[in-house]
Amino acid sequence: MSIPTDMVRVLITGTAGFIGFHLAKPLLAEGFRIQGYDGMND
Repeated sequence: MSIPTDMVRVLITGTAGFIGFHLAKPLLAEGFRIQGYDGMND
């Protein structure tokens, strides 16, 4: 039994960085639901 990609949620930490962004972009194109987190503080 395969789970549809629109029902799969992915948590990516560091989404504001180079790797996190480039990981999220193709996953979004495939239909995954992305939750991004990045601690951007001084």
